[in-house]
Amino acid sequence: MTEAFRLTGLVKRFGPVLAVDRVSVRVSRGEVVALLGPNGAGKSTTVDLLLGLTAPDEGDVRVFGGTPRAALDSGRMAAMVQNGFLLRELTPAELVGLHRSMFRKPLPVKEIYARSGIGEFAGRRCGKLSGGQLQRVRHAIALAGDPELLVLDEPTAALDVDARRAFWASMREFTGGGRTVLFATHYLAEAEDYADRVVLLRQGSVVADGPVGEIRADVTGRVLRAVVPGASEPALSALDGVATARVQGDRAELACTDSDRTIRALLREFPGASGIEIAAAGLEEAFLALTAAPDAGTRLQEVRR
Repeated sequence: MTEAFRLTGLVKRFGPVLAVDRVSVRVSRGEVVALLGPNGAGKSTTVDLLLGLTAPDEGDVRVFGGTPRAALDSGRMAAMVQNGFLLRELTPAELVGLHRSMFRKPLPVKEIYARSGIGEFAGRRCGKLSGGQLQRVRHAIALAGDPELLVLDEPTAALDVDARRAFWASMREFTGGGRTVLFATHYLAEAEDYADRVVLLRQGSVVADGPVGEIRADVTGRVLRAVVPGASEPALSALDGVATARVQGDRAELACTDSDRTIRALLREFPGASGIEIAAAGLEEAFLALTAAPDAGTRLQEVRR
């Protein structure tokens, strides 16, 4: 079986609020998928439905062909929740030992410590640990059952730059054997750098689902950067294929709907332009474009396999 989980037509209401609206997503084993969306988009509710913490009003959730509860009980699925409660009087070592005891084939303690980075403070009480250290403990607990699917809610919150890099290096190693990660994050750079695929939610619906590069290219076109002495923003904005222009000193940044037309127009009107670079726009621009208008993501609503 190559499928890790499938969400089919999920609907969840809280009174008059439609939190999740016909969400359908299928994730294969070995994928690293980022779940993005503004506040109130339905990310947390979708994660809760996947974990079986709440039941859908309509639709179905299947994890490794069974129920979320079966996947959690067997250790095949685990979650790392940002504000998950940790007993202050216990040590990380005790918590890891407790969680390992719940599974038939837990991950070895040595490997848990290495992957999560808790070894140096495993014997200290949780009440004495920093926010970043507590986040590492949550990571360690999630790894205890050696899960095939790991669900992460803001996994690098409170971690410094080095700790974030170490965390994602660990995740790359974790998925190397065909295991799967779904993570919700507000760090768009993390999604861009570490996800194979992005699922973007807006008002409870999927507005984009696909590889980061495809979403960037389809939604935001390209960005042209160049040194253009004496150019003004109005003059650059009037060039063919330019959506917006920004000028700082002699440096110009042009958001292009057609970069080929733009570069020809730029050299025609400003022959002294130099240092020209053209690149795909970033995920942040795609995020803003897709969440700005109800119909912005129409072309990308179909799940790409």
